[in-house]
Amino acid sequence: MSRFMPDRFTIMLVCAVILASFLPIHGEPAYWFGIATDIAIGLLFFLHGARLSREVVVGGLLHWRLHLTILATTFVIFPLLGLAIGFLPESILPAPLYAGILFLCVLPSTVQSSIAFTSMANGNVPAAIVSASGSNLFGMFLTPLLAGLLMSTTGEGGGVSADAIEKIALQLLAPFVIGQLLQPFIGNWIRARKKLLAPVDRGGILMVVYLAFSTAVIEGIWRTFSLTDIAAVIVTDMVLLAVVMVITMYGSRLLGFSKEDEIAITFCGSKKSLASGVPMANAIFAGQSSAIGAIVLPIMLFHQIQLMVCAVLAQKYAQRKVKVEDKATAAA
Repeated sequence: MSRFMPDRFTIMLVCAVILASFLPIHGEPAYWFGIATDIAIGLLFFLHGARLSREVVVGGLLHWRLHLTILATTFVIFPLLGLAIGFLPESILPAPLYAGILFLCVLPSTVQSSIAFTSMANGNVPAAIVSASGSNLFGMFLTPLLAGLLMSTTGEGGGVSADAIEKIALQLLAPFVIGQLLQPFIGNWIRARKKLLAPVDRGGILMVVYLAFSTAVIEGIWRTFSLTDIAAVIVTDMVLLAVVMVITMYGSRLLGFSKEDEIAITFCGSKKSLASGVPMANAIFAGQSSAIGAIVLPIMLFHQIQLMVCAVLAQKYAQRKVKVEDKATAAA
């Protein structure tokens, strides 16, 4: 039963939204809090770059078919499904929330949870490490480009400005590159202190969520959307995840991948990164204060849904492997 309960970070995200709903930050305090948030996010991406081992990347590049399959799922299949969702009438899914769904579809994959679930399911962990990390690296370029293309085409969000791309380059990409350059010197030290540095990762995201929802609350987000609208987002997220999981699971089999590769493709290809998505939304839609809360909301909901579903699926994969091994031992 515990696997269906929200994880601790999700509970903290909900608390940040509740705090913003009752005590939104505004005025000069919001200005200085925004600067602190930018610094925290820069530090977060610096740590991402410093953690990523070059040896892992070079070793994993040999399995190019698997990586291309995952990247195609993340940056081609997901966006196409996002465009298909646009055919829903606005009476079911309001335009600002659809913009959030569309932005969700162009985000990179998660890193930590993709690797963790692949490992739990006895999948190809080295491939998952490379693909998930590579997805986030490519996402720094592809996410703003795809967001600008899709949102300008559909009329949602007004596209992506040159200022937004510059902000992503300075706030997200530059710290990541600096971290990667320093990785040979500080990488082992940082990887050995995951628990110590975890508050930096989560703290930066919580700060962005609180600031985004504070702005959204002041702009009237809870007066704009009803519980029915939020329920529509949850159902849309669930259907989107289910469709992609079916595509990755059965598609990898049709392409002749091994069971271990199928597991890596399923978990890396079907997941979307909250850690990258929230800071990118904050950078891309910085000039559209009323839109950020509505755009972040589908990402937060998708985050919890994917964790619950993947936890169950990983256990199913692991149990199936135990049964296969037991049968092989009995036959021998």
